[in-house]
Amino acid sequence: MDPSLKPVLPDTAHVNAKGHLVLGGCDVADLAKEFGTPLYVFDEATLRKRCRAFLQEFRSRYPATQVVYASKAFSNVALARLLQEEGLGLDVVSGGELALARRVEFPAERIYFHGNNKSVEELRMALEYRIGAVVVDGLGELELLERLAAGWGMTQDVMLRVSPGVDPHTHAHTTTGILDSKFGIPIQTGQAEEAMKAALRSPHLNLVGLHFHLGSPIFELEPYRVAIKVVLEFAASFTRQGFQMRAFSPGGGFAIAYLRDTLPPEIGEYAHVITGALREGCERHGLPLPQLVVEPGRAIVGPAGVALYTVGAIKEVPGVRTYVAVDGGMGDNIRPALYGAQYEALLANHMDEADEQRVTIAGKYCESGDVLVRDALLPPVRSGDLIAMPAAGAYAPAMSNNYNMAPRPAIVMVKDGKARLIRRRETYEDLMASDVL
Repeated sequence: MDPSLKPVLPDTAHVNAKGHLVLGGCDVADLAKEFGTPLYVFDEATLRKRCRAFLQEFRSRYPATQVVYASKAFSNVALARLLQEEGLGLDVVSGGELALARRVEFPAERIYFHGNNKSVEELRMALEYRIGAVVVDGLGELELLERLAAGWGMTQDVMLRVSPGVDPHTHAHTTTGILDSKFGIPIQTGQAEEAMKAALRSPHLNLVGLHFHLGSPIFELEPYRVAIKVVLEFAASFTRQGFQMRAFSPGGGFAIAYLRDTLPPEIGEYAHVITGALREGCERHGLPLPQLVVEPGRAIVGPAGVALYTVGAIKEVPGVRTYVAVDGGMGDNIRPALYGAQYEALLANHMDEADEQRVTIAGKYCESGDVLVRDALLPPVRSGDLIAMPAAGAYAPAMSNNYNMAPRPAIVMVKDGKARLIRRRETYEDLMASDVL
């Protein structure tokens, strides 16, 4: 296998004597035959290794670190159990993600509830489950949560999500730490100060810390350093008013390699900058060192997942382009259509052949924008071949949909030559199950 592909593929990936891609000891051609395509394959060894790397790299530099998985990247019962086994917490952003956590009896104290418009019902679920902290995203939510907690006769730990006004230089649709964003309480406008005062005087809310999130994926390290400095200066201004910052979170946003020639910083580099900036800022302002909460999502599941498709129609437009259509597309991965996400494409059943044909991998959905990979360089492609798209574990299954009444694909977990189904393929009956005549 081309060594340049190593950064985008799961750790166990290799090519067997047949020239087939192998993941977790399983030949992808065999997986496609058994489970059908489109199919998402998650490598368990890579998942566990990424979890342990985040714990090791951050705790070796800053022992009081809690690694919390950002569920929105991909939520699944089997995955939640794996994360629990590895000692991670969960960052949930909806009642559905919280319900999944409850389904597997995930430790409530390790759950953080995010979101810019949590409903009354969702907040009641959080209070009922006694989660670790609600990450409050606005003054209105503070007031609502105070009333609900008072009604339950309890005190709920909260963190405030503030907006530091720092641009991480990522895509506009995934930038969240700037002033003009639906997320976070802006520091520059004075609204974060108002929220701090309200939280500190709230009798049923216990303000334990501050949170910010710059966006994703972030390939630069300096935005973290700058944002941490801004937020710690803000925190220090409230120490005389009784604020004791016991927890601090710079969110997540850690990048992964989608393309072989676009590599992100190592986990240890992120950890070095974040922990160093936190220590330096706390020392400068005389603040006790808080618990550090980091929230990787994409950086854990993204590299572990590979999408498999079967080639169908091939259309050559002489002198213009060759379209290779597959049996999936924007229904199982809307990211390329939504914000121009780029992926590698591999001819998974002919990995030993030379790349000599430039093609565009198109989906089967009734939209001209349903293109997964433009101008991929592959060996000669034939109908029935298998296309693999690496680094597809984050946001692709999570944002999958039923456009054109297409069932969502199956998902398997592979380990030591064995595959287990962790989400079955939807049926046409599933698509109509909620309809009412």
